[in-house]
Amino acid sequence: MRRREFLASTAAALLAAVQSSAYAAAGDTPIRAGLIGSGWYGKTDLFHLIQVAPVEVVGICDVDSKMAEEAAQLVSQRHPSGKVPPTYGKHEDLLSKHKPDVVLIGTPDHWHCLPMIDACRAGADVYVQKPISWDVAEGQAMVAAARKYNRTVQVGLQRRSTPHLLQARDRFIRSGKLGKIAYVDVHAYGGGPRDFPATQAPPENLDWDRYVGPAPWRDYNPGIHPRRWRACGEFSNGKTGDLCVHFLDVVRYFLDLGMPKTIAATGGRYMLPPDSNVNLHDTQNALFDFGDVQVTWNQRNWGTNPEPDYSWGATLYGDKGTLKLSVRSYDFIPKGRGQAEHGDWVDESEQYPEDQQHKETEMFAAPATRRHMQDFVEARREGRRPVADIAEGHASTACCLLANLSMRLGRSLAWDADAGRVIDDDEANQQLARPYRGDWEHPTAQDV
Repeated sequence: MRRREFLASTAAALLAAVQSSAYAAAGDTPIRAGLIGSGWYGKTDLFHLIQVAPVEVVGICDVDSKMAEEAAQLVSQRHPSGKVPPTYGKHEDLLSKHKPDVVLIGTPDHWHCLPMIDACRAGADVYVQKPISWDVAEGQAMVAAARKYNRTVQVGLQRRSTPHLLQARDRFIRSGKLGKIAYVDVHAYGGGPRDFPATQAPPENLDWDRYVGPAPWRDYNPGIHPRRWRACGEFSNGKTGDLCVHFLDVVRYFLDLGMPKTIAATGGRYMLPPDSNVNLHDTQNALFDFGDVQVTWNQRNWGTNPEPDYSWGATLYGDKGTLKLSVRSYDFIPKGRGQAEHGDWVDESEQYPEDQQHKETEMFAAPATRRHMQDFVEARREGRRPVADIAEGHASTACCLLANLSMRLGRSLAWDADAGRVIDDDEANQQLARPYRGDWEHPTAQDV
């Protein structure tokens, strides 16, 4: 049997085992789930939860009523009862009317914080997408809310649950084959954004004022919603918040790293034309100094890709070899005459044909997300913290947000992890929380 076939069969057996244990533990009582943000990854996360546990979807919330209704119809096809869940335009209504056991948050980044805190207050456990927050102070408030209300909160950093990456960790890091690791390169190359079309009035099915929410105002244009908000600085932190956070997080997890001592970043809009309405950087180089380990982030949305098979990933350099990681594969290159070793992602598409029916499924990520959801379910039952607990999600998110802040300020930042502040830099600390728009109130760790 080939290694890939062996990994796939083993992974399927393990998943079947954990699924049956979850159903046995849960009995016939389904988890009452609510979804806030019914776009691409909101639906995908919910469908993967349904695959690993008995679930009743009690409500779906989205500022786009058409998108919410479409999601509700798809959910009804996966409900044993065929029930179509009700839809809402405000998450507060979903929480107050149904009091779900768990809430999944798949909104744009600037809308992660407020519904997560509200869900914790309402007694729900939460699965929230990464990066957990738009600014550092939001993340601090989210951690405080999870602890105050004693909620289980899993962050969608499913690289921590990716089978081939965990195998690479065990085979080369934990075994010592990679040796002492002192340098890691996290990177993403390519994928430069194009300009947005002209602004226009939003469609009737979209509550644009609510979409913008606490963020600085930006006029609607049909290019932003539903998928390209990641190219808007009002709603996103760019590829640093979108892609760096994944592999920086898994490096922190594999190497047991806390917060860096210093963060320094340079970059900007080097290739975007001056009149572009894409207001995020297209180039960035960041250094996260963890003391004994240096981790860099290299982003370039343009030019030739130097790593065709690892255009987004991490490369770990040890004194005994090099380990390349991506969402699809790994490669270990030993120093000297040793044998190079390769591994691929676990393909479970035959076991889960519904993944292929849902065209938005990232097939390479599906096995990881299922295991990540399974860990969430088990953590709730066992009263423990999940593998991507909110505090870990905050740490990895804060690293990325501080890199962007360092780039904007043009200087390195020394971080006091205990105080949650930049050392001797009042200007930087003032920018750990951005002002909220209008009557929206920015939460703090003290007032959740």
